[in-house]
Amino acid sequence: MTPQEVTQLLSKLPTLRQEIGKIIVGQQEVLDEVLITLLAGGHGLLEGVPGLAKTLLVRTLASAVDLPFRRIQFTPDLMPTDILGTEVLEEDHTTGKRFFQFNEGPIFASIVLADEINRTPPKTQAALLEAMQEFEVTYAGKTYPLPRPFFLLATQNPIEQSGTYPLPEAQLDRFLLYIKIKYPTELEEISVLKSTTGGQREKVQSVLSGQEILTLQSLVREVSISDELVAYVARVVRATRPAESPVPFVQEFVRWGAGPRAGQALILTAKARALLQGRFAVTLPDLQTMAYPVLRHRVLVNFSAEADNISTDRVVEELLKGVELPREVLR
Repeated sequence: MTPQEVTQLLSKLPTLRQEIGKIIVGQQEVLDEVLITLLAGGHGLLEGVPGLAKTLLVRTLASAVDLPFRRIQFTPDLMPTDILGTEVLEEDHTTGKRFFQFNEGPIFASIVLADEINRTPPKTQAALLEAMQEFEVTYAGKTYPLPRPFFLLATQNPIEQSGTYPLPEAQLDRFLLYIKIKYPTELEEISVLKSTTGGQREKVQSVLSGQEILTLQSLVREVSISDELVAYVARVVRATRPAESPVPFVQEFVRWGAGPRAGQALILTAKARALLQGRFAVTLPDLQTMAYPVLRHRVLVNFSAEADNISTDRVVEELLKGVELPREVLR
């Protein structure tokens, strides 16, 4: 791509924000993290209490990009075939021969909303693992590629435990970011009430095509990061492991630390954040900002932390304080 084409493509990102902002009031940090997940080519887990527009955010994003969208409502009786698809017996009317035809399930879309993912049993949750990691589905010994780009956003409600099945750590690790949605501010809530109880509804225009998103995902990997910052990422991830961590807070309150995938996610999302802000180089604030949603679901606290109501975000906060900064930042 020429520099002019890159500039023109990047100029569409603020427009994409504006289109989503027609429907979603406030929640700028959440919107940033969702867009970063999309640009980095990963998947996101959205957590928030009911009524914070988790589903609406995903629907609005799907409207703002020219991609097929499917929503899957996860329930206790949902089966893997309800997600992946199934084979049906059909007959060729010209020859009379019968054959099995694979009917694609709702997972075969570019943007998939897995609504209330923790309401379905682990067997059905696990049906997403191959799709999320390999971008393909295997059924009856045959492999079917998913459309690209493929972007899965799952939602879950943190306040209800009855009738839910917490996601296992192996599946949590497949999510690039764990995004928490907070309550809106007073002004934002007033704006929500005004915009949703009147007769007029804003219409969202499509801004990006699927090919443009794939191009942006390629550009993310071209964003530069210094060796000093890569070494800093390695120190941060290794410091989450209590057996080798130099941070006393981690040694006291963490049961299991993050694996190498956390470092990959941290660098990729920092690159995506830089590109989203119109920069072509990763800075230290990019890494420190993305450390929270990247490590939030990859660090397991122990019983002492749970008893003292210490969250993983608090662990990450203390972690960033205790890990040695890159030398180039100290100059």
